[in-house]
Amino acid sequence: MARVRTVDPQHFAPQLAGMVGNPTSERRVQLGSLTVWANRPELATAFLRFQQTLDATTSLSLRLRELVRLRVAFHNQCRSCMAVRSSAAIADGMTDGAVCSLQRPEDAPDLTHAEKAALAYADLLATDHLSIDDTVFDRLRQHFDDSHIIDLGVHIGVCVGFGRLAMSWDIVEDLPPSFQHDHASAVPWSAEAIVR
Repeated sequence: MARVRTVDPQHFAPQLAGMVGNPTSERRVQLGSLTVWANRPELATAFLRFQQTLDATTSLSLRLRELVRLRVAFHNQCRSCMAVRSSAAIADGMTDGAVCSLQRPEDAPDLTHAEKAALAYADLLATDHLSIDDTVFDRLRQHFDDSHIIDLGVHIGVCVGFGRLAMSWDIVEDLPPSFQHDHASAVPWSAEAIVR
């Protein structure tokens, strides 16, 4: 059971319901931690507006953003984050093979050099941010300009911070079985992932 009360999507405040569109109980798993955020609809809508601005103005591909999100979710061990995949990222070329490559991204033949550089940066921000040095940025600059690096950093920061928060809330009741019971068995490359 979640450590913080969740709100059934049918009971979302009007301003939040308007932002997520048709928030039925059947969509709970797709809404992720919003079922907890819904206890504070003014914060939930502010966060969604921020996320929508990031989504609308980013220079990064949907595939890259989703691969980074899933890799950070693995580091955070956020089961509700790992259980869901973006249909938009899949349409942008994110395959099951690419997701499976997240287990060992540096060795993956189906990830680009840019994706590997971004994932290495995400790994460090999620696990050892004090070790980030000029060599990390030199590698990023082989593929990204400063605008891309800012977009990437903000995206990773959101994933790290809010993913850890969602993990602490333990919102797993509606997830597939492999994500419900054991942190050790939960991985984003699971075949049971849900497309949202």
